[in-house]
Amino acid sequence: MRLLNRSAGRLSRHRRGPLAGLLVLLLGLILTGTVYAAFSPASATKAGKSDEELIQQGRELFLVGCAFCHGQNGEGVKSSKGQYGPSLVGVGAAAVDFQVGTGRMPMQQPGQQALAKKKVYTDEEIQALAAYVASLGPGPAIPDESEYSLEGLSEEEQREAITKGGQLFLTNCTACHNFDGSGGAMPNGKFAPSLKGVEKRHIFEAMLTGPQQMPVFSNDVLHPEDKAAIIAYLKSTEDTPEYGGFGMGGLGPVSEGMFAWLVGIGSLVGFAFWIASHTVRSKKKTAPTEGTEA
Repeated sequence: MRLLNRSAGRLSRHRRGPLAGLLVLLLGLILTGTVYAAFSPASATKAGKSDEELIQQGRELFLVGCAFCHGQNGEGVKSSKGQYGPSLVGVGAAAVDFQVGTGRMPMQQPGQQALAKKKVYTDEEIQALAAYVASLGPGPAIPDESEYSLEGLSEEEQREAITKGGQLFLTNCTACHNFDGSGGAMPNGKFAPSLKGVEKRHIFEAMLTGPQQMPVFSNDVLHPEDKAAIIAYLKSTEDTPEYGGFGMGGLGPVSEGMFAWLVGIGSLVGFAFWIASHTVRSKKKTAPTEGTEA
């Protein structure tokens, strides 16, 4: 009993010592920092610094490859003939990801329409350019995969979505892109591109941002699940064989009517002329000559 009392007395004296408070404070700080590092989410300061670095990298790329047409700050450039490069303020990261990711930008030279080609920038550089343009003004962000994919749905739900997407596509898109997404001609030397083989994300971004002559289908007008259904329908047409034989590019009644007129009716007209000329030659050979008996 006396030993316990002596030990308690010693501990009590050490607690009141000059270094005890400092030691307790130091242990408390270490414990607090360890718990915060273990359970806190990603550091906001690190994320902010990473975003700033990404924006700075994007600005450097922008000044080299884009500023000549779009201005030093993305404000656009006008020439004597009109708009040389449109303003990029407010177009959002999705527009940059579509235009640069499909190789349409940067353009080699101004023209009626930017054509899809092999992309010039890497995925990291495209991300940096998109971050910089997004910093110029609020606009549509790059969509997440869950927005344009039907993953997680049952087979029956996917079939229903594809059916719905086909109806939406036939209602809103076939006037330009044709009934199976093969594309078609537009006024003033422009055209609606083929949608076959295009990445799902880029199709979603095209509907979201309305590049060039395409109208904008915002998420308020066409909900993300409707966009995903349209994309699923287009991808289903790529895997469906053409049971009708030669589809002539799937360009619809114009190409089919021209084929019928030139090949079908043209062949019939040519065959009719051949029959007529063959009949005349036969009559000449069998006609009696003068002075002979009939």
